[in-house]
Amino acid sequence: MIHATPKGLRQFLNPEQQRDWLEGKATPPDAQERTESLEHRFKYVARFEKLLRRPQAREVLEILRLYGETCIPIPRQTERYYWSVSCLPSTNDKPLVRVNASWMELFTLLPDGEDLRARIILHVSDFTTDGSPEPDHLDETFIEQCVERPEDVSHFLWKDDTFGIKVRSAASIRKFLINPRALCAIRNFNLTHMNRGRNAYQASHCYSVADHMLGD
Repeated sequence: MIHATPKGLRQFLNPEQQRDWLEGKATPPDAQERTESLEHRFKYVARFEKLLRRPQAREVLEILRLYGETCIPIPRQTERYYWSVSCLPSTNDKPLVRVNASWMELFTLLPDGEDLRARIILHVSDFTTDGSPEPDHLDETFIEQCVERPEDVSHFLWKDDTFGIKVRSAASIRKFLINPRALCAIRNFNLTHMNRGRNAYQASHCYSVADHMLGD
């Protein structure tokens, strides 16, 4: 019998290890060294320097550090090839940074005056009252409890069991990322897409931003 070769994150973490990380029971050991291309690093240095001149730069890097520490499994071992972060990507919404995996956007930070707003893509079923993928069953009260003020959060439907949550203000973004249930939902969505195979956005990965996400 020919066994299929595991793809995506399954090459590094088996289902039990992934489940333990998802539930916060264990942190799997990560690689000690990062694999990188100096040529690719220098490609986005100018964009990173431009980001540093933005009034939101310090908050962006601090929030990304929190995201990198808590929302991506074994981030050093999977950097660029299974997740990536883009700096000032050239898209119509003009984000400051965007984290991707496979073909999917995971987490985006955008300017909101001199403050920030975030867009976080998630499974609908992680935010419904009954665990179903039905948007009509969204637990609106819980979603509002994940931020500083109810007016700081809104959401939009995507497709199937996928929707986006928009969070305004750096304080509310931080609060959302550390809420235990919301964090578990973020991890679950990220696992889904990191398990789908190689990251399609490798070419836009900014190592300078990733340095801050990984504490280097």
